[in-house]
Amino acid sequence: MTIAIKSFDTADVKARREAALERINGGPKRTSPSGSPKRAKPSRRVVQIKEPRTREVLGPAPGLYYWIGLTVAAFVMLGLVMVLSATSAREVASSSTPYSTFIRQAGWAGMGLLGMAVVLKVPYARWRPLVIPGTVLAAGAMMLPFVPGVGVTINDANSWVRFGSFGFQPSEFLKLASIAFLADHFTRHEHDLHLPRNGLIPLGLVAFGCAGVSFLQGDLGAAIVLTAVSLCVGLIAGVPYRHVATVAGIGMTCAAVAIVSSPWRFNRFTAYRDIEGNKEHLAFQSWQGLLSIANGGMTGSGIGGSRSKLGYLPYAHSDFIFAVIADELGFIGSVAVIGGFGLIVWFGIQAALAAPDRFGMLLAGGVACWLGIQAVVNIGGVAGVMPVTGLTLPFFSAGGSSLFVSMLAAGLLLNVARRAVTVPRRAESSPRSHRRPDRG
Repeated sequence: MTIAIKSFDTADVKARREAALERINGGPKRTSPSGSPKRAKPSRRVVQIKEPRTREVLGPAPGLYYWIGLTVAAFVMLGLVMVLSATSAREVASSSTPYSTFIRQAGWAGMGLLGMAVVLKVPYARWRPLVIPGTVLAAGAMMLPFVPGVGVTINDANSWVRFGSFGFQPSEFLKLASIAFLADHFTRHEHDLHLPRNGLIPLGLVAFGCAGVSFLQGDLGAAIVLTAVSLCVGLIAGVPYRHVATVAGIGMTCAAVAIVSSPWRFNRFTAYRDIEGNKEHLAFQSWQGLLSIANGGMTGSGIGGSRSKLGYLPYAHSDFIFAVIADELGFIGSVAVIGGFGLIVWFGIQAALAAPDRFGMLLAGGVACWLGIQAVVNIGGVAGVMPVTGLTLPFFSAGGSSLFVSMLAAGLLLNVARRAVTVPRRAESSPRSHRRPDRG
């Protein structure tokens, strides 16, 4: 009995051992042509362990996030009210409804709100791979105004594109694209900006390329803003001062030559120096704008109470909407609007300083500078202290592409502000991180 049990146990252990070897080697034994046993080659299995997707966890939103959001929301709503006030009386006699421009502007505001929500929802770092394709598309769109049948001339500027009833201004998209492109480039070459190929040359190409195309379209205001914003991004990124000054000097020289070479352009550009003397022709719009500002007084004539918009002030709903604001809201309302832009710039700079990475810093700083510079140029032209360039006032002027892109830019600004940190950013690792950029 004992011997039989041992024999059974030995056979069972041997069978289990062979089965285990077959599982390890990948299959049963095979016999070679010579008759010797040959084991199958073990199969190599690559096991992929899927790591769980990490979800971004955000802490409480900082105060500047809410301040930027509230200011932008107030500007958009007040802008819609002012567009309705500036256009309803004029459109009563020219169209079947006094709300056509307002409805169109409200539609663009709705699309801007949707785009703003998408931009705010997705972390701004995920938009970075789309910077270069977006810049190429924006640059290509700038060529559309030169296509016959597509480009439209408005206010002596061939800078509009129209497909049937749908129209937009490509330069508005180029402003945001140029900021994102420079932010991405200067981030990738953070420690080599003192080299001309990484700092001076890209900055000059973007500034002169964007401004040159805008100037060929007759849009001097867009050329000025694009150049100024590009220089601001370069300064924030750390491009040496002498390189930024070189680009600025060349740009100012080219602009001066272009203005002086055309008597009509020179007279129109310098008409603001004697508005009263040129009020019958070249400075007629500026003179009417000053009259509207003066009529507002301290508290204004009330919403809808402006008389200058009844045909006395050209383009009261677009370029000179600030004159209507000053007329109907008075000095108090004008200071509130100017102060609101100051808040956006200030909190935008704070968001840039608290950004978790360099790309976010340059993006927020560029957007803040853009909105501030364009507001200064527009309000300065209306107030008669700067030449009239035809720029829109962000969030206020009637113009779908201007409002839509301004709201997208505000969404990016909020995106960076939402991820603001309270500790200093760590410098990105680089083999040349010990070299400090030459700021001379």
